Amino acid sequence: MTEAAGAVPRRSFSRRFLAGGAVAAAVGTAVPATRASASGAETTAPTTPAARETVRRARAGGEVRHMRMYAERLPDGQMGYGLEKGGATIPGPMIELVEGDTLHIEFENTMDVEVSLHVHGVDYDIDNDGTRMSRSTVPPGGKRTYTWRTHEPGRRKDGTWRPGSAGYWHYHDHVVGTEHGTGGIRRGLYGPVVVRRKGDVLPDKQFTVVFNDMTINNKGAGETPNLEATVGDRVEIVMITHGEYYHTFHLHGHRWADNRTGLLEGPDDPSRVVDNKITGPADSFGFQVVAGENVGAGAWMYHCHVQSHSDMGMAGLFLVAKPDGTVPGHEPHRPPGHGHP
Repeated sequence: MTEAAGAVPRRSFSRRFLAGGAVAAAVGTAVPATRASASGAETTAPTTPAARETVRRARAGGEVRHMRMYAERLPDGQMGYGLEKGGATIPGPMIELVEGDTLHIEFENTMDVEVSLHVHGVDYDIDNDGTRMSRSTVPPGGKRTYTWRTHEPGRRKDGTWRPGSAGYWHYHDHVVGTEHGTGGIRRGLYGPVVVRRKGDVLPDKQFTVVFNDMTINNKGAGETPNLEATVGDRVEIVMITHGEYYHTFHLHGHRWADNRTGLLEGPDDPSRVVDNKITGPADSFGFQVVAGENVGAGAWMYHCHVQSHSDMGMAGLFLVAKPDGTVPGHEPHRPPGHGHP
């Protein structure tokens, strides 16, 4: 589970690489990002034509960011990504960008197997694809810099419009176990990416929920993560699916617009309002809700609404507390139930 503050004032900080730099983590401390200068240029001068082109693009549309990431083994055969050695988690750290930003990830593989970093939804050239086919993987003990770019919507020369990069995306390994990273994904090598459009509303808290085969964030029945907030918090949920199965994500007591942000732009916005969404392997989406809006505090369930999946433990709780910190009807010592009461 990833929980992070994204609005100002920030109510809490956690494991998240923000578009504006690195944020200290509740689970490990992020390695500080090397910030672009006021002119938009990198602090280290580019030495190759490709690097100079990256800087040119960034100056035209956004900031140049730098971060470090590590791939590590975890207990019980699991694997994870982290922002510092010894700090790997499942899911990996939240990475946030704004359309127009360029991100250089200095990636180190601390494991004894080949690993990679492949991303969905943003721009990269073939040398940054993170696959064995493109020879862009990282050997045991090796290092590599991956570069991701983003762009704003714009009109093409033929008059049509290209979409921007804004959305809820994700990254994952593409080489451990098989040519497609099946073993790495099953063991936990995945994480969320949020690309925002300038002016987007920022949340107070963030959570990442990954349906990976029959687990949530690689946790099985009785160990699935709970999401904690206080009535009135603006909460953002990033939902990702991996593995072999189709699922449906359902959140009790809350609903969202089925569009890019989960927010309606006005009373006449035609976006469909939902509280349940089908999601298949490698799908990702996100949305914001105001915790307890119109329904109050409580232990609100979230789960896969494929009945057999819910019965087998694909469920957790969205714990919305009153201002005094209490959650009506919730007994912390009892594991969350599965399926509907």
